[in-house]
Amino acid sequence: MNQVKAGAILNYIIIALNAIVGLVYTPFMLGCLGQNEYGLYSLVASIIAYLTLLDFGFGPTVVRYSAKYIAEGKRKEQSALYGLFFRLYSFIGIMALAIGFVLYFNIDQLFDRTMTASDLSQAKIMILLLIFNLAVTFPLSVFGSIISAYERFIFQKTLVICRIVFSTLVLVLILTMGYKAVAMVVVQTVFNLLLLILNYLYCRNRLKIKLTFEKFDWSFIRELLGFSVWVFIGDIMFKFYYSTGQFVLGATSGTSAVAVFALGVTLIQMYIMFSCGISGVLLPRITGMISRNCPDKEISDIFIRVGRLQFIVLSVVLGGFVIFGKEFISMWAGPGYESVYTIALIFFSSTLVPLVQNTGIIILQARNKLKFRSIMLLVVSAVSLLIQVVLSIYFNAVGCAIAVGFANVIGQGIIMNWYYLKRQNIDIFKFWKEIGWMSLMPVCISVVIYFTFHYFSNDNILTMFLWMMIYTIVYIAACWKFSLNQEERKMLSAAFVKIITNRR
Repeated sequence: MNQVKAGAILNYIIIALNAIVGLVYTPFMLGCLGQNEYGLYSLVASIIAYLTLLDFGFGPTVVRYSAKYIAEGKRKEQSALYGLFFRLYSFIGIMALAIGFVLYFNIDQLFDRTMTASDLSQAKIMILLLIFNLAVTFPLSVFGSIISAYERFIFQKTLVICRIVFSTLVLVLILTMGYKAVAMVVVQTVFNLLLLILNYLYCRNRLKIKLTFEKFDWSFIRELLGFSVWVFIGDIMFKFYYSTGQFVLGATSGTSAVAVFALGVTLIQMYIMFSCGISGVLLPRITGMISRNCPDKEISDIFIRVGRLQFIVLSVVLGGFVIFGKEFISMWAGPGYESVYTIALIFFSSTLVPLVQNTGIIILQARNKLKFRSIMLLVVSAVSLLIQVVLSIYFNAVGCAIAVGFANVIGQGIIMNWYYLKRQNIDIFKFWKEIGWMSLMPVCISVVIYFTFHYFSNDNILTMFLWMMIYTIVYIAACWKFSLNQEERKMLSAAFVKIITNRR
């Protein structure tokens, strides 16, 4: 099995591990930390997350240009490219350090109304640790991008799997011993630095990578910036959607509201992973089609076919959450987190359309047409932030979720569907006609199981798990029989046989 196939399988293992860790480890962590401590930890992490935007979208840029030089056999240009980005990232690391210190010295002024003196003291320690982590991560992240460009996915993904497993085990150990949020940040910092060092050693010893530091070629830098700027704006949009709520709530409602909102964000991140796993497998094919100047109809057809498959996966998760979500959260997170169900439901339902259509983002990347989407989402996100500030005062965490859901529906839903139809020649009417017919049977099944499940007493986890299994089996069987067409059933059957028989 080659690197790409192995990397794809390992990527699905990573998705599964992250989901398992999120579902199993999170309630344990909540029990050890308590709502206030977890809210404090989430708030500091969300603040530092903004500094990761200083990447400016350079990560994909390194991969793109590095892969180009590898294909052309230009070792000298590769070394110059890596030296250039190492210097750029080192400068960004210094910027992150400076901004982090400004945050450190203004924590009291920002949160003294909603935090105790003990909370503020812990927040300062965590911010110092995290900005140090970030300052080192920026320059060393070049080596991770190099490994991706060389398609050494087995090494790269195996390291990520090891970090997830071992860091989680260590975190469980220290929480059991009575340590709190600060110790968690220390553990995460150590494992992150270890991963970065191993990436560097692999590049130096196995790939024989060298960095040369030549005079800046400003025309080349402008070319790089022209490619990375729209990636950067897309990153800003994502942070605005799911991180600003925690910052706003930290300033207006306190750490308890932050903790509730953060759990909703954790659930939507798991939901998003299911969609990314499917689209990631089909990315090379779509890119190849566009580079060969395939007709618009072929591009539109693959947009629809992938969207249909993504709808099956995402709708089964959404339907299951509607049915079992309230009881699951009660058992998973415990008392005090009842609003998480409402928040997550708003997130899930408002992101269904953009996630089903995320093949469109790949099409825009291949056509170099991300500008409209990035600018539109930035504007919509800024409007969402203003709405969050207002609604958080009256409705706390749920108000922030409503503002985020509004941005998803207007921006990634209505406006992007118009853009796909009018500017990218994708048959959106055909897409929604097919999705509409596909959804009839799943909706009927979800309604029947919802009322049946809630008619009986389901107050223990084993009973609920049994009902989840029944729902999943019935849902998948019905979708296979009534929602998928003959071509899709053939394709999925062939893929399943290929996995079982391990054929190339």
